[in-house]
Amino acid sequence: MKPEGKKRIWAEYQKEIPDDHFFYVRSCIRQTFFAGSEQYFLKILRDDLGKDVYEDPRHTTCTGIGYHGDVVPFETIQAVVARHFALATEAGYKHIAISCVTSFGIYSEILETWKHFPETLERTREDLYKATGRTFEVPETISHTSDIIYKFRDEIARKAKYNLIDIATGKPLKVVEHIGCHYSKMFPKYGVGGAEFPHVLVGMIESWGGDIIDYPERRHCCGFGFRQYLVQANRGYSLFASRKKFESMEPYRPDMIIANCPGCTMFMDRWQYTIKEIEGITYGSDERGIPVLTYEEVAGLILGYNPWELGLQYHNVQSLQLLRKMGIKADPAERFLAKDGSRLPEPANLING
Repeated sequence: MKPEGKKRIWAEYQKEIPDDHFFYVRSCIRQTFFAGSEQYFLKILRDDLGKDVYEDPRHTTCTGIGYHGDVVPFETIQAVVARHFALATEAGYKHIAISCVTSFGIYSEILETWKHFPETLERTREDLYKATGRTFEVPETISHTSDIIYKFRDEIARKAKYNLIDIATGKPLKVVEHIGCHYSKMFPKYGVGGAEFPHVLVGMIESWGGDIIDYPERRHCCGFGFRQYLVQANRGYSLFASRKKFESMEPYRPDMIIANCPGCTMFMDRWQYTIKEIEGITYGSDERGIPVLTYEEVAGLILGYNPWELGLQYHNVQSLQLLRKMGIKADPAERFLAKDGSRLPEPANLING
């Protein structure tokens, strides 16, 4: 194919990502399991990139877990998200930055519903006003926070103190990228690269010096699946889905996994511990586990932030070997020290601890 043709086709898979002035909405799962990721996303945008990011303490959950668990009706979740839009409208922001992939999918679904069925938008406006007295404007753009880091990936690379390079060999690290299903499988046009060629994490990895591993189950679900995990009897399905991915990527000896969904990050990290406890199997180089990082954590490492302030010590699979490969000096003895020198709770049964 001619280069001009490739560029034209690829242009169809792009999306508008604003340069600045974001209304930030947090993630229930991310701030619970990876609180450092949310804090350092804000720090990177504000301090390193000089961007205006506003968050309102009155923001609430999107209720996405309840919705996908068939507990919260669609009419209710539309009113909840409309309230988020009202908070952004009141603050004067038109660009929504969404930390959670599930919330991103919810926002996408609601905007598409309002677009194709305008009567539902008017009904939601009425419901919100009756419940809260608020009104709202539909945002000009919605971006997942991985979209925003992707947009500024080259600027981050120019400020980099470390790269995704093995300092001992000079070779790129082998990286598995995992895209959350709710990012672009439901509404492809809302994700960079669509469902067929999601590029949002690939772009970061390539800009920061790493190599992408293309393995057979690359686009397979991590196994979260709300109805699978919420029902205890179904959790074997969730575990098996993650195991299928691990077994597929194992022959390629990845140095790490990067995910853009907090649920995917949590499950692929926690399930490695579960598989080790149940079957005695540990994946990764030298059977030390495959570290599973958020893209904010990786961006933070690239920029030289302290791994323990980023929160890497609270992953089940520890990243000590990865940090050493990148040339990052981090004292394991300081992992569970608070800023005042007191000891933080230390997780038991860490992999590669």
